[in-house]
Amino acid sequence: MTRPLNPICLALDTPDPARAVELVRRLKQSIGFVKIGMELFNGGGPRGYEAVAGHGVPVFLDLKLHDIPNTVASTIRLLMRLEPRPAIINVHAAGGSDMLKAAVEAVDGDTKLVAVSVLTSLSNEDLWAIGFDRDKDAGEHAVALARLAASAGLDGVVCSPRDVARIKSTISKDFLTVVPGIRPAEAASDDQKRIATPREALRAGADILVIGRSITAATDPARAADEIAASIERIDAV
Repeated sequence: MTRPLNPICLALDTPDPARAVELVRRLKQSIGFVKIGMELFNGGGPRGYEAVAGHGVPVFLDLKLHDIPNTVASTIRLLMRLEPRPAIINVHAAGGSDMLKAAVEAVDGDTKLVAVSVLTSLSNEDLWAIGFDRDKDAGEHAVALARLAASAGLDGVVCSPRDVARIKSTISKDFLTVVPGIRPAEAASDDQKRIATPREALRAGADILVIGRSITAATDPARAADEIAASIERIDAV
């Protein structure tokens, strides 16, 4: 996939649709996508989704579906009824090949389907505690899950910025990478562990940068978004 002209995806991590709509209204000139996650979708439902999506910014619907194949496929068919349809939706790669293939069959139109590889909040130690192979680090597990997603026909993955280059080189430079864990250099630490700056992520080959609190919690969110967008433009110009 060709990198979007503006790869900033604003994470609307709020349960309040009115707050989400106000953020999109103020920031839509500075962003390329918005992310509606479980918090907002469960708080506002389809009406909240459509109120946000009605502002014309493409939506990444981040519900991280993970269940038996039939349940995931049925859920995706319901999501395909949303107006306008999501630009991107996601499932968990750990759901397995059959679930991923069922999801691919259920997606309609131009909606892209991506799989969550390894959450950016998980360290090597966290994965090993869950039961993942101790001979592999988080990046190796992310690549294995990306391979599984690609073999099932998905368009890409959600992955840590630290895993982008290895996934692209293993699968394809056109394999879509949606990348959370993006923090400006001056940002405070939080619950995400495997992070990078916008510059680092883009140089690694990231396609879409999911950015939330660095913009939404800023004193001036519009200025924060514009500064990140300007830094990205400088990178692309090099």
